[in-house]
Amino acid sequence: MLIGIFGESCVGKSTLADKLKVYLNAEVYTGKDFLRLDKNEAAAKAAFQRKLQDAVTADNSLNIIYVITEKEYMELLPENAIRILVTADIETIKERFTKRMGGKLPPPVVGMLERKHGCFDNEEHCMHIVSEQVDWDNVCNDIIQMHIPESSSK
Repeated sequence: MLIGIFGESCVGKSTLADKLKVYLNAEVYTGKDFLRLDKNEAAAKAAFQRKLQDAVTADNSLNIIYVITEKEYMELLPENAIRILVTADIETIKERFTKRMGGKLPPPVVGMLERKHGCFDNEEHCMHIVSEQVDWDNVCNDIIQMHIPESSSK
């Protein structure tokens, strides 16, 4: 199973990935983690794409969660991946980012967050999660059910 979790910074992607990892005993990759597969970037990217494709076509033995914060890495997700869009309103993102930065959010960072807000909204997805006040365990169960073939769920 391959699950692509994508969205802006501080929307809950890593929280969801950490929860799913426990449920699925999955490998988690974030951003450019694929570079650890090879010293050459192009070779690492190709190896990662093969690994992701294997997770889509494997018989449930390989579970990978790929957390994406940069739109350019969306192209790495194979067509049959489970795609989860995670969003939050801009004020929640700013509040979370402020905590991440030790309590102070500089104006250039505010501008960057505002410019990027909504940048994933038009990406194809199987599920959209708005991360404020979410029951992550229920969300995990819903995602796992997305992968169970219809004949197995009857």
